[in-house]
Amino acid sequence: MVNSVAIQGVKGSFHHIVSKNYFGNHVLVDECLSFDATVSKLLNKETEAAIMAIENSIAGSIIPNYALIDTNNLQIVGEHYLDIQHHLMALPNQSIADIKEVHSHPMALLQCKAFFKRHPHIKLVEDIDTADVARRIKVDNIKNIAAIASHLASEIFELEVLAESIQTIKHNETRFVIVKREKPEINTTEIDKASIKFELDHKRGSLAAMLNMMSDCKLNLTKIQSLPIIETPWKYSFFIDVTFDDYKDYEKAKAIMKIMATDFKILGEYKNTKK
Repeated sequence: MVNSVAIQGVKGSFHHIVSKNYFGNHVLVDECLSFDATVSKLLNKETEAAIMAIENSIAGSIIPNYALIDTNNLQIVGEHYLDIQHHLMALPNQSIADIKEVHSHPMALLQCKAFFKRHPHIKLVEDIDTADVARRIKVDNIKNIAAIASHLASEIFELEVLAESIQTIKHNETRFVIVKREKPEINTTEIDKASIKFELDHKRGSLAAMLNMMSDCKLNLTKIQSLPIIETPWKYSFFIDVTFDDYKDYEKAKAIMKIMATDFKILGEYKNTKK
């Protein structure tokens, strides 16, 4: 049972929604305005877990978060997929024609690009967090400025939704991971997904050989992401997610991967929630 969790953003944010969906309404939420601050809360033992967005179905991987998890030796203990619906909201008794500026996170602005092309009078301004903009509009009683945020944010901050689901691609999903400081005890019968990091020799066929071995061991590769190794130009670390039906198949593959790769590391073993 987790009593407290750190999130990037404020209440009403998508990270807050994930905390409610994953842990329930009882969990204490520690609000942070950056992922670095979120991880610091966890490392300093101010919270028991943290929630971090890791990839989006439209925008792809959130690469800095891979590095944060890796360099701070955090353990992924679970995942949650959330359907992201962006709504335009402002103080009550205003119309879209009254809105002069929309402030929001760059990712949200990008995902709603087509909508704002139809409203060229609105200036788009990048901000840190979607829900925090909604909070400031309410607290400071700011008119003619709108936010892009969740329905939960509109309810918490008593804003009026001027347009619903304004994202260009209607099915817009983000994958979030739940991380802790240490690897928990796991029941292998409930584990069918793993996140792994490794490096390979810079020679022809090394990655292909690794992928072929995974297939032979009945692992399904669901994600592969490369990150440059800062200290060694043109050499890369690979971050992968694999799913499996039998934990014994995964154990066999893991033993072989440790031999084939360098800097092999398990970032987490947990339950696959996307089936």
